[in-house]
Amino acid sequence: MQFSGAQPTVDLTYSDVFLVPRRSGVTSRLDVDLSPRDGTSATIPLVASNMNSVTGPRLAAALARRGGLGVLPQDMPLQEIDAAIRWVKDQPVRWDTPLVLRADATVAEAAALLPATEGHGIVVVAGDPARVHVDDILGVVPATRLGTALPDARLGDLTRGRGVSIDADDVTDARHAFDLLVAADAETVCVLHHGYLVGTLSQRTALRSTLYRPAVDANGRLIVAAAVGINGDVAAKAKALAAAGVDVLVVDTAHGHQEGMLRALQTVSGLGLGIPIAAGNIVTADGVHDLVGAGATILKVGVGPGAMCTTRMMTAVGRPQFSAVLETAQAAAELGAHVWADGGVRYPRDVALALAAGAASVMIGSWFAGTIEAPGQLQVDEAGRVYKESWGMASTKAVQGRFGRLDAYERARKELFAEGISSSKIYLDPLRPSVEDLVDMITSGVRSSFTYAGASTVPEFHDRAMVGLQSAAGYEEGKALPVSW
Repeated sequence: MQFSGAQPTVDLTYSDVFLVPRRSGVTSRLDVDLSPRDGTSATIPLVASNMNSVTGPRLAAALARRGGLGVLPQDMPLQEIDAAIRWVKDQPVRWDTPLVLRADATVAEAAALLPATEGHGIVVVAGDPARVHVDDILGVVPATRLGTALPDARLGDLTRGRGVSIDADDVTDARHAFDLLVAADAETVCVLHHGYLVGTLSQRTALRSTLYRPAVDANGRLIVAAAVGINGDVAAKAKALAAAGVDVLVVDTAHGHQEGMLRALQTVSGLGLGIPIAAGNIVTADGVHDLVGAGATILKVGVGPGAMCTTRMMTAVGRPQFSAVLETAQAAAELGAHVWADGGVRYPRDVALALAAGAASVMIGSWFAGTIEAPGQLQVDEAGRVYKESWGMASTKAVQGRFGRLDAYERARKELFAEGISSSKIYLDPLRPSVEDLVDMITSGVRSSFTYAGASTVPEFHDRAMVGLQSAAGYEEGKALPVSW
């Protein structure tokens, strides 16, 4: 990356800069390869943050199916993380994970999992939802039907025939699957294999399969990462996660450039688990050198830019994110390591700028918290808008969850020094309620950024991106007008 003018002497964040278009030979955004090449098998540079309100198994599987990586948070009990990893590994790669409910489930129960939106459906069954035979399938209830039915209505009463199904063995490729759905005039179909339900498929998701490459491990299963803290028996937890099949370990603490982190990294890297180790958070080149020296291969960069974070206002500690990524990425490249830019992205432009600064991937938190696949149930406010709750990982709510097993006195001591937002409503975008919808929007913008820079790969973008400085008025000028003239 280079600046179009003099090297700035102050630290910058994403809104302070813009990309300058350059002569380009890249003729189509579909000619761009977004693979981060950071030692993971991700094929797009998006990582779902290890926050309790952001990444659970459902979101991790959906994101990996489109090439990204989800990081399960360290606050989950080890048994739950183990189960979540194994669940993700069991999910279909070619098809969507089916949302299955029994016939006696109510519309209200279904609406807590799925909003009334097009392109989604619920498979209604008479038997065990965990293993569904074709004879037990009563039908597929479109998600839009949930918006017109009474809350106490039974799903079984909403089905109209068994619906359309296809056999997995009959589908040759993603384009063929799309054509099958169009020919059947079906929005969502059940996918069967040897008489059992293995997934669902919609026209939209079949189309996506022609555009994205899933992120899979050596055995062809979806990838997933998991976080561990720096306290306690770090070695035992790391080995347990590796045994469960985790693909990336993230050693995580708020202040990553500390002795406790270095000891934990040396412990984990000394286990020889054979998987990438990410660590953070840091914002300086010195931090990069120390953490890489202790065994990290990926650095999580960012202190204070997150939407749920109050660190900078509480402590004055942090650094504008663009400059933090720029400095750490340069240091990491010299050592053969990589950077994940963690936090501060609000628009696709911010993701592109993080990559321009040298990041291999960009971590997203609150943006993904307001999606169908994020943990937690859907809720509706007084105006009828659908939302999910989100909270910071240093907030009182997070501390209560993390230290719930301590006695009352010790837990109260921890809560006394909590910081961050404990509860925030993250509204689902009616036009983009799924994490896949957001991935479409983000990658579309980033692919175009690459074409403007004349880059067809992430390393080429690191090299060719040209960045200029702008005033606050310049930043505002780039926004679309919300009203007419």
